[in-house]
Amino acid sequence: MKTFGASAAFLLGDEIPWEVVGVGVKRKIMGYDDTIMLVNVSFKKGGIGPIHEHYHAQVTYVVSGQFEMTIGDVTKILKGGDCFYIEPHVLHGAICLEDGILIDVFSPIREDFMKV
Repeated sequence: MKTFGASAAFLLGDEIPWEVVGVGVKRKIMGYDDTIMLVNVSFKKGGIGPIHEHYHAQVTYVVSGQFEMTIGDVTKILKGGDCFYIEPHVLHGAICLEDGILIDVFSPIREDFMKV
């Protein structure tokens, strides 16, 4: 696995550009080292996080909005203040029902998100 080192100690959100990753979906990589990564994800209503899986553990905090979240074979509606955990290799995806922000934490780092 390639190593990426660590982000700066202080990261100012206004100085980090958004990366468009889908229709109505954009993200900012906020902080990381090779063992953990925090990502801010902004969704517009109707934005989709397609069903996928990865070997990383993931914890996500719903800052705002409303999301139809599917993890494995369970689907729930989550809103601001809710949280979810995804074990490695479990299929999951989201549909944004109301504009919102998610904070994703991955372990280890999502090297596929890094620009090399």
